[in-house]
Amino acid sequence: MDTLPITFADFKLNKQLLTAVAEAGFTEPTPVQEQTIPLLLAGHDVLGIAQTGTGKTAAFGLPLLMKVKYAQGQHPRALVLAPTRELAIQLEKHLKALATHTDLRIYAIYGGLGPKTQIDTIQQGLDILVATPGRLMEIYGKGELVLKELKTLVLDEADKMMDMGFMPQIRRILEIIPRKRQNVLFSATMPPRVEELSAEFLEFPTRVEVTPPAQPAQTVTQRLYEVPNLSTKLNLLNYLLQTEAAAMTRVLFFARTKENADQVARFLERHAPLGEVRVIHGNKGQNARLNSMDAFKAGGVRYLVATDVAARGIDVPQVSHVINVDVPLIYDDYVHRIGRTGRARHTGEAITFANPAERQHIERIQELIKQEIPLLPLPPEVQVTETPFEESQEHARTLDEQKKKANPDYQGAFHERKEWIKPGETIDKRTGKVFEKGAKKSQKGAKKNPGKKGASAPGAKALRRRGQGR
Repeated sequence: MDTLPITFADFKLNKQLLTAVAEAGFTEPTPVQEQTIPLLLAGHDVLGIAQTGTGKTAAFGLPLLMKVKYAQGQHPRALVLAPTRELAIQLEKHLKALATHTDLRIYAIYGGLGPKTQIDTIQQGLDILVATPGRLMEIYGKGELVLKELKTLVLDEADKMMDMGFMPQIRRILEIIPRKRQNVLFSATMPPRVEELSAEFLEFPTRVEVTPPAQPAQTVTQRLYEVPNLSTKLNLLNYLLQTEAAAMTRVLFFARTKENADQVARFLERHAPLGEVRVIHGNKGQNARLNSMDAFKAGGVRYLVATDVAARGIDVPQVSHVINVDVPLIYDDYVHRIGRTGRARHTGEAITFANPAERQHIERIQELIKQEIPLLPLPPEVQVTETPFEESQEHARTLDEQKKKANPDYQGAFHERKEWIKPGETIDKRTGKVFEKGAKKSQKGAKKNPGKKGASAPGAKALRRRGQGR
């Protein structure tokens, strides 16, 4: 006999939460919610391995709200730590939506803004605090935050916290909060550092693993193109935007550097209707980043270009495509980038461009996700441009570094060049060509009338004075 599908009512949540869940449009629990919610309601510590977009915020949020239940006292009784301000803002929004029919006070603190307003809100009283580690320790250090009432600690995106170097702050936080508490750790991947962290602060945790570690969601289709340089990447991008325009309804582009992100955004602005492109990275102010994100979610912006600062903080169910203009150097970030599409049981597509220096990173990423990313030939309509000297030199240096990591005895491409550079030849760093001897030197600062036969030289002047003195 077929069993009936489980519902949120089966978790024995209170009426306020069930109403909020229904209003949010959740009809039945996702696998991570189905496994996690009963464990947390029973008081267990949980180690969850789940990608973003699988419903993990509600998986730990609903039991958290049930436990805190109603507004009480002055100091927070639950702490949720997030690696980035974008994710902290997103968690605050989701938890407030689930708590909309309660009187619970939920607030997020993060960097990028002055702490005064955040301190004022904390002093008015909180039940659940969402925070980035750096801002939490800053306000705690000022004596403006009391953590002795904490009963629950949640670490979200623990792998990203490790990548961003937050381990010292997390260890300090674990020292200053009560030892007797319930702990929850969620991570999309499970590298050794996260294993080490979980062993430090989880007590006999129950492991919830809804997808194998570091594997992309099954709703995301992937493809790869090998492209020689950034200029050709932009040509390929233009081709895809023209030939697949109907399908690309909301596209998120990832670049490795702020400079590349700005260049991609300028390119898109030349080829897209006015106002359809925004860019977010570390140089953008917090308000500008939030406004761009909100416009992207609302559908007013079709193309959003971002660095990995935004990889974990974007929760937009209808992202049709993620395009990796650059391959991420932190391989777990590939999973998080493409996890921005194919969310909430929708399908999505992830497209990656790899230059010669990035090809080895693709191989490592395929090992991590335990699947091969289909490689497609470059369309013949795409113009392949010559790689500029500086970019080719950068590729050569990157390949050198990769080879040195693999083989410590490898001495580098420049060492090998000694075999074909003629003795005495010098390479001009500006052009990459052999420096020409006897080339005309700059005349800047030279005297217009140096005098006859070098008579203005110091030695000649001394002889002339000596002759005059006779």
